[in-house]
Amino acid sequence: MIRVVLADDQALIRAGFRVLVDAADDLQVVGEATDGDQAVRLARSERADVVLMDIRMPGVDGLEATRRISADEDLAGVKVISGFLVKDTEPAELLQAVRVVARGDALLSPGITRRLITDLASRPEQPRPSDEILAGLTDREREVLALVAEGLSNDEIAGRLFLSPLTSKTHVSRIMTKLNARDRAQLVVMAYESGLVTPGSRGVS
Repeated sequence: MIRVVLADDQALIRAGFRVLVDAADDLQVVGEATDGDQAVRLARSERADVVLMDIRMPGVDGLEATRRISADEDLAGVKVISGFLVKDTEPAELLQAVRVVARGDALLSPGITRRLITDLASRPEQPRPSDEILAGLTDREREVLALVAEGLSNDEIAGRLFLSPLTSKTHVSRIMTKLNARDRAQLVVMAYESGLVTPGSRGVS
């Protein structure tokens, strides 16, 4: 059973997603949070597998909560879908995204990620130059990181770049090592923060 925490400040949105998730035989909602701080606490106390995280919430927002989860060794098994931006997502797509994330294959579905990127780009903070964060990456590794930020799995990255699955996996592992990232969630946040991935980028426009 995949244990899911819902994080959204709108009660009706949480209620709708609870009905959707709980209707699936292999998924169970184990907690609801109204802000990012509560989401982090519930992820820990309820031993969540996946957190469905809204971005715009009062207090601690979803992006900061994702950073905290990614940086906490006690939450190493928790995956994040920053996805309540997708109010119009097809139910089957969202449920499949939860399953994919729980397996560790990818962070987000491409449709969810596109909306996340657009939302982040509308935030007042300006992204830092990519060289500041990504200086140690090769051009190929930056290309792979951009595809990770789209939500692609290692096999999908391999297909996009005409690589073997093993080579794709090796690239992702090297990127995580160079950036000292614990998991794909941290890689995606770094891709946003660095400015590597922006609306209009190839594959996410």
